[in-house]
Amino acid sequence: MKNTALTQVHEALGAKMVPFAGYNMPVQYEGVISEHETVRNAVGVFDVSHMGEFLLSGPEALDLIQRVTTNDASTLTIGRAQYSCLPNGNGGIVDDLIVYRIKEEEYLLVVNASNIEKDWNWISSHNTKNASMRNLSDDYSLLAIQGPKAVEAMQSLTSVDLSAIKYYHFEVGPFAGIEHVIISATGYTGSGGFEIYCKNSEVKQVWDKVFEAGAAFGIKPIGLAARDTLRLEMGFCLYGNDIDDTTSPLQAGLGWITKFTKDFVDADKLKAEKEAGVSQKLVGFEMIDRGIPRHDYRIVDANGNVIGKVTSGTQGPSVKKAIGMGYVKTEFATPDSEIFIEIRDKGVLAKVVKMPFYQK
Repeated sequence: MKNTALTQVHEALGAKMVPFAGYNMPVQYEGVISEHETVRNAVGVFDVSHMGEFLLSGPEALDLIQRVTTNDASTLTIGRAQYSCLPNGNGGIVDDLIVYRIKEEEYLLVVNASNIEKDWNWISSHNTKNASMRNLSDDYSLLAIQGPKAVEAMQSLTSVDLSAIKYYHFEVGPFAGIEHVIISATGYTGSGGFEIYCKNSEVKQVWDKVFEAGAAFGIKPIGLAARDTLRLEMGFCLYGNDIDDTTSPLQAGLGWITKFTKDFVDADKLKAEKEAGVSQKLVGFEMIDRGIPRHDYRIVDANGNVIGKVTSGTQGPSVKKAIGMGYVKTEFATPDSEIFIEIRDKGVLAKVVKMPFYQK
């Protein structure tokens, strides 16, 4: 089991630690609901240093990224990031990721912790023109400082105007006494804030100063359990649950990051799928009758016929209702469609709704 550079800090804070994607990670500190509400209403900090970082550089870097990802990275200017995914050659998804353009010929790819080796091997196998590739995953830490008070709470730590960084934009600058830090207006919570990339040797200093600066704003450490309820209320996909090697980006509602203006792995397959129409779609639903939907529960119609399965589900702390995501046959994917979640062999009524579930 790998540790992050802050594992001892989490243990000292009394975090409940669990194995996650090969890492020893804090799942919660004082409780999921209070941590969730801290991020929705104030500011919280997640240690997500388990995420993977690949640096691709040189004249062939963009060409490689264009061939292995669905989104169009040629539109990125320096200081911008984009959400994308890696199609797997069979119409499914290797992983979803964020692509940052750091310099003219330098890009940072941020991938899911559980897929670091798989993604590295996949991208390497397509690196036929010898773009420079460096796996920085073991050397870098990542803190997500999330919530509506993040800008105000963190401004004293940097000369960069945090309020001027637009969503999915970033700056490289001084932060918490460290010279070159990536300050990115991204996150997985839907409540605003930043993600801070720095070296493992620097992250303890950053963590301490972040908590010092945020003390007056009610800052708290937040675990992975609240990260999951926050992202689910926003309808954000989690790899391994809502998307995987068997789901296409089009079925997952990721047509908006699938650009047929370029050639990429599976472009022809996905174009044909788009033209034919998908057979199943990822939808959001809320429970009408009592019950909490869970991963892999079956979704059935009024007659008990299986029409799909739940991929994620929880009691949403901010929306105050049981919500979930799942794949259903396309004819059941329209908002307000009645579906039934099979909980303990009983069909429990739910309805399809538009995501996100949580509106600010």
